[in-house]
Amino acid sequence: MKLKVCGNLLPEQVNAFDELGVSLAGFNFYPSSPRYIRQKISPEKMKQLKGKYARVGIFVNARFDELVRTVEDYRLDMVQLSGDETPQYCEKIADFISVIKVFRLTGKENLEPMTIPYKNVCDFYMFDTTGSGFGSTGKKFDWDILQKYPPSKPYILSGGIDPADVEKLEKFQKGPAAAKLFALDLNSRFEMSAGVKDMKKLKTFIEELNKA
Repeated sequence: MKLKVCGNLLPEQVNAFDELGVSLAGFNFYPSSPRYIRQKISPEKMKQLKGKYARVGIFVNARFDELVRTVEDYRLDMVQLSGDETPQYCEKIADFISVIKVFRLTGKENLEPMTIPYKNVCDFYMFDTTGSGFGSTGKKFDWDILQKYPPSKPYILSGGIDPADVEKLEKFQKGPAAAKLFALDLNSRFEMSAGVKDMKKLKTFIEELNKA
């Protein structure tokens, strides 16, 4: 199982991801986010980052031309669509780059009618907690919904995963939903402030998860 660390703002922290075993690094291009990358990391700085991790750009209802330009400027490997993007929009994006489509859950949904329209127009699903706006809420949804309706496509599990969740994640991986679990998304529960990761917490969590 891979690890995705999202909402990064400090190049020196991102440069340490290979050593930690992080496979995907998320960079937020949503202007309303407190982790908005353009204020901290320019395209030139991004090109200087070191590591084998995939660079994931997070977008919310972005204009197609703006997204394409950002992908090229920042040399992104994947995009995460966290807004109300339609299947048609996702398909258009998926023609030139890998797409993660985010679904925000309360924990009471039937996943199939929600995800089926996107099944053939994205590469991965991502499940997060619904909130008043877009982006990470740092809150958990009931992961049992994924066991009840196991996703039919590789997916990323989000929703307030925190350093104390190792045992819960170990149990989750024994259920039917584990078959398509591609990665865990780590964000606000591993931060000292928005965009500034607590590297000690990350390291400890990853070590404990690998032992589980």
